[in-house]
Amino acid sequence: MSEKIKILMIDDHPSMIEGYKIILSYNDLGYEIETTSAFNCKDAYDIITNPSKKDYFDIVFLDYSLPSYEEKNIVNGEDLALLVKKYSPSTKIVILTSHIETLILYNIIKKVDPNGLLVKSDFTAEELLKAFEAIINNEIYNSATVKASLKELLSKDNYLDDFNRQMLTLLSQGIKTKNLPQHMNLSMSSIEKRKVQIKLYLGIEKGTDEDVIREAKKRGLI
Repeated sequence: MSEKIKILMIDDHPSMIEGYKIILSYNDLGYEIETTSAFNCKDAYDIITNPSKKDYFDIVFLDYSLPSYEEKNIVNGEDLALLVKKYSPSTKIVILTSHIETLILYNIIKKVDPNGLLVKSDFTAEELLKAFEAIINNEIYNSATVKASLKELLSKDNYLDDFNRQMLTLLSQGIKTKNLPQHMNLSMSSIEKRKVQIKLYLGIEKGTDEDVIREAKKRGLI
């Protein structure tokens, strides 16, 4: 009898889950795949926090963009991944996303440190199987876009720490520099110093917030 791998699949498109199930059933390792499905953050929350499901799943495959569960402040797959780490620390986490923005991918890796991160436009059935087999063998698997996007950022980690990334995101949302202290636990002088770091990283000697945002978008950061 083949060994069974228990997988929780979380995606708001049932057809995607069915596709993943079919693909994984063809794995070369001979595993039988047992799947449980959830289509939104609330359903996933209920499964993950159920005491009977503690460390029950070998792997969780979850989409980054999902219908939120506002009552518990669970707004996306990243929040669910952190929940899995809390309730089932031995479960491996694979995040699938349509996002290609470098900061989003970078944030996922920094905050969640998943066993796998795959951009949906990257992978074929063959690559999904390759990722599955690597993760089963305790390897980390990132798809091509993730690797390419993170290569430069990870080599300049000091420029894009949590605060600097938050600052870029807030600026892109239209928050003015003078109002940033209201949104961040930083003084105005600290914010100005960090903005200099960001401009250095982006290759901007002088420029406005709009110039920073324009260059960040050009580089696919936001």
